[in-house]
Amino acid sequence: MLYQGVLTKMQTEFADPINYYLNLDNNLIQVHQLLQKKLTIEFAGYECLNCGSDETTFRQGFCKSCFFEQPQTADWIMRPELSKAHLGVEDRDLEFEKKVQLQPHIVYLANSSNVKVGVTRKTQVPTRWIDQGAQEALEILEAPNRYLAGIAEVALKKYISDKTNWRKMLKGDASFEDLKTWRHQLSSHLPKEVQPYFLGNKEPLILKFPVQKYPEKPQSLNLNKTPQYSGILVGVKGQYLIFDDDTVFNIRSNEGLVIKLDVGA
Repeated sequence: MLYQGVLTKMQTEFADPINYYLNLDNNLIQVHQLLQKKLTIEFAGYECLNCGSDETTFRQGFCKSCFFEQPQTADWIMRPELSKAHLGVEDRDLEFEKKVQLQPHIVYLANSSNVKVGVTRKTQVPTRWIDQGAQEALEILEAPNRYLAGIAEVALKKYISDKTNWRKMLKGDASFEDLKTWRHQLSSHLPKEVQPYFLGNKEPLILKFPVQKYPEKPQSLNLNKTPQYSGILVGVKGQYLIFDDDTVFNIRSNEGLVIKLDVGA
């Protein structure tokens, strides 16, 4: 079966294990059902996720001009503490910023490659944790807006990482730390203005991924350098496809690339 379309991050469904879906030109492919099948991925061009231009993708699936103009790629997306919609201050598009920033946000701990802290909209639980390849996650604070969640994360980053080591996450040998213990240890470091939103009684959520074989030495596929690749799919974790030769392909970081996908036997 041959498909062609622009890459966007895989849609997911919480299950045991996680279900994954890749949308290529309105064909919703059940990726978790392609395990042990030979996939051939071929680079076929670019398509900006905002304007549809065939210019080279700059970041996050956007061409360069859209990346520096659109509200979806503003600095506050990656750094929630820079959010200003609660003050009525516009960055790029105040209505968009109000819609996204002025809603409940979760500060969480997760076991991905190591224990980490992060922020996500409440509506993105557990999607955010799945995308990061976390084996376990725990909500520790629910703030009414993105700014408050952001300053909580900044305070906690002094004591705990906010990054995931993708190689360690994919190898399946990440440390599995007690998130409840970390919650207790970190609670005293929260800023006063967010302490009323602390969640002290939540239970961790366990996430299981459809992986038959973890890569020993993950090698990332770059379609700009290797425009065509074939391999047997043996797993999906985070937003990565895992192949039998230890090649891994990050769907999220390749958004905006147009590919041909041939699914063999």
